Amino acid sequence: MAKVSVRFALAVVIAVAGLAACSGSQAQPTEEATMAGFVLTSPSFEDGGPIPSQHTCDGQDVSPALSWYGAPEETQSFALIVDDPNARGFIHWVAVNIPGGASGELHESIHPDADPLQGRNDFGRTGYGGPCPPSGVHNYRFTLYALSEDLAFGVTPTEPDVQRAMDGRILAQATLTGTYTRGR
Repeated sequence: MAKVSVRFALAVVIAVAGLAACSGSQAQPTEEATMAGFVLTSPSFEDGGPIPSQHTCDGQDVSPALSWYGAPEETQSFALIVDDPNARGFIHWVAVNIPGGASGELHESIHPDADPLQGRNDFGRTGYGGPCPPSGVHNYRFTLYALSEDLAFGVTPTEPDVQRAMDGRILAQATLTGTYTRGR
């Protein structure tokens, strides 16, 4: 009976992932990637918790420190995309070719010209652009993709460029979500 339940649950997960892949243009991880023990954290805020103002337009607008573990051993590089799903997926940060491995970290306050290669955000700048919602509580999704190889770009990449380049190269993904409300 347990085998039937596990198989049924797996079939549902695969079907939902298939529907999601058909409904959007974002690169989709493999079935294994969605079931991996890959975890993204930050010493600045807890998953689902408020992002401190120093990482927003109301503060110093510096990128938060991030760390991760549990990536597949064959990971050659990582790509990071930070978006605001409450603002139609507004892109706050794109970083690619972060060195691979089972674990790693990005330090706080990464300069736009520093490694890793950073892309153009929806503010029209290269590098990190922190939360700056016009009103209400917004959610900020930090998604780290474990990739089978580095990504090649001739120009400063945008989020759609990275999504296209990642297609077929995603080994796993991990997500960390923070919230922010202006005027606190």
